[in-house]
Amino acid sequence: MAAEPTEPNSQPDFPPGSAINPAIPPATVARLILYARELGRLRREGESHVSSKLLGQLLSVSDAVVRRDVSHLGSMGQRGVGYEIVPLIRQIRQTMGTNLSWKVALIGAGSLGHALLRYRGFDEQGFQLVAAFDTDPAICSRSIGGVPILPLDQLETTIATEGVTLAILAVPVDAADAVAKRLAASGVAGILNFAPRTLQKFPGVCVVNVDLASELQQLSFAVVSQK
Repeated sequence: MAAEPTEPNSQPDFPPGSAINPAIPPATVARLILYARELGRLRREGESHVSSKLLGQLLSVSDAVVRRDVSHLGSMGQRGVGYEIVPLIRQIRQTMGTNLSWKVALIGAGSLGHALLRYRGFDEQGFQLVAAFDTDPAICSRSIGGVPILPLDQLETTIATEGVTLAILAVPVDAADAVAKRLAASGVAGILNFAPRTLQKFPGVCVVNVDLASELQQLSFAVVSQK
């Protein structure tokens, strides 16, 4: 099985931009991430080039959309040949920042946090979970998926000593804002928030909110709309 193309990993300098080109539309960013996934699969299957038509078919978008999305990365393809897969993956990873090595902390080691700690896909994309935190003494001093679970009062010290730059927030909704404030004050540059509320904004901190119930509502709407 062919390995994914890799670049020498380094720690990011902050405060960073969200991408090399901050003018890339959010919908394009989302598709670029999916392109990289499909390109990686094609590479593992032994392919070296891919056409915009095939890449579009894999994501159910037109080849014109693919060409427009990829144009944000610079001149990548050749007419009649298509895109060379390895350089395209490399450029997408550079744009997304996944060619870097990111140290990540997880706050909240309950059911959702437990599942996230056991997910192996983070390492493959350059995200290293270095510590998790919880307020439950019964699970602190344990490890899940090789990640140590620490008391929440060690949050600031660990972020500083480990050089954590990203955090995953999987805490109850009533604790989300307070923990996010501590993360921002500790120098974390990005927060992936699973608590079902929109966090307040902090200067220099990027926040992505993931509400699983809202995602299911969008899915139910899509299903109903097809009838």
